[in-house]
Order: sequence, then structure tokens, then C-alpha cells
Amino acid sequence: MPKEARPGSGEQAKQYALERLRKAILRGEMAPAQRLVENELAESYGVTRASMRAALLDLTSEGLVERIRNRGSRVRVVTVEEAVEITECRLALEGLCAAKAATAATDAQLDELTGLGKAMSKAVADGDPVTYSELNQDLHGLIRDASGQHTAVGLLERLNAQLVRHRFQLALRPGRPQQSLSEHLALIEAIRARDPQAAETAVRAHLSSVIDALRAD
Repeated sequence: MPKEARPGSGEQAKQYALERLRKAILRGEMAPAQRLVENELAESYGVTRASMRAALLDLTSEGLVERIRNRGSRVRVVTVEEAVEITECRLALEGLCAAKAATAATDAQLDELTGLGKAMSKAVADGDPVTYSELNQDLHGLIRDASGQHTAVGLLERLNAQLVRHRFQLALRPGRPQQSLSEHLALIEAIRARDPQAAETAVRAHLSSVIDALRAD
């Protein structure tokens, strides 16, 4: 398999570094508070320090990275209090998207929702919280796509990016996947019934329980 070409400098190099570093943070490959050393990352990704610095600045504006005075950059730490605030914002936006999806989703998207519900049920039955967490994100992503509400989707993508650590911690908490599953199945049922009010109510109930779980951390 041919090696991927890695641009050394310029805008293309910055985008290359930005996309890969963002993906590493979102996948949890880099821990909260982990230092991000420009020259080491630049060498690892095959780009210049200037390109890596520009990528880090973009990730800082996205809320994934923070710059510490006289100490460089690190993966941003999102506290429980911040995670609750972010989820409260999600509650309003996800409610909007769920209501929109209930009327705008295609038959193919409804079938995909059903398939995700079945896969999530299997993951819980198999005791596989990591797969369940990934499917959970796929489900919310599909609902956002089906909503056609592009402004809300853009805002939610930025908000969700900051919740990676808390999302996985909740997925690993005993009993949490089972509770979450019933909430998601109710959401799927409401969207499949093309009931906007029930869909919004279901997603608000789910995210309210996420807030309770975060506060119990």
C-alpha cells in the first residue's frame, strides 16, 4: 500500500496537520491536559513548525486545545461543570434537530435509524460499551443529518467535540448503557412515527438524564 504524501509547508500542510490532530483528540488518542509540543508534532506529521503552530491555533479556536502562558499548548480539559453547560446547550439544539428529523427524514434514513437501534441493543446485550458509545454518536449524527438544520448541526459538532472524555466515561459506568438505550429507542420510535413533539421530548429527556449522570460523577 503506497505511503500517504504529507505536505511539508503552506496551507495544505496546515490542513493536513489540523485534520489528523483533531481526529486524534476526538478519538481519545490524546489525553486531556496532554502537552502538545510543536516541534515533536511537526516531525511526527511531516510538516513545518509554522504549519503545526497554525493548526494548533485553529484547534484552540475550536475549543479542543488550550494555550498555557509560557508553557505552550495542551489538550483542553473540560470540567464536569463545563460538560453540563455544553449538554444544556445541546439539549435545545438536539431537540430542534430531532423535531425537524421527524418530518424531514427520508424512508432510507428511518430504516438506518432502526438498524442503529438494533445494533445498539446488541452492543448492550453483549456488554460492549465502547461499541455502544460509537453507535450512540452515529445515531445522533444521523438525526442531525436528517434534520436539514445546517446551522444547528455546525454548532453541535463544535459542542460535541469537547465532550469526548465524558462521553466514554459515562459509557463505561455500570448500568448507564442500559438506561441510555431505552431513551434512544424511544427517540427512534418518535422519529419513525413522524411525531416532532414526541421526538423533541424524547431527546430532551435523554440529555436531561445525561446531565444528571454527569453531575453524579
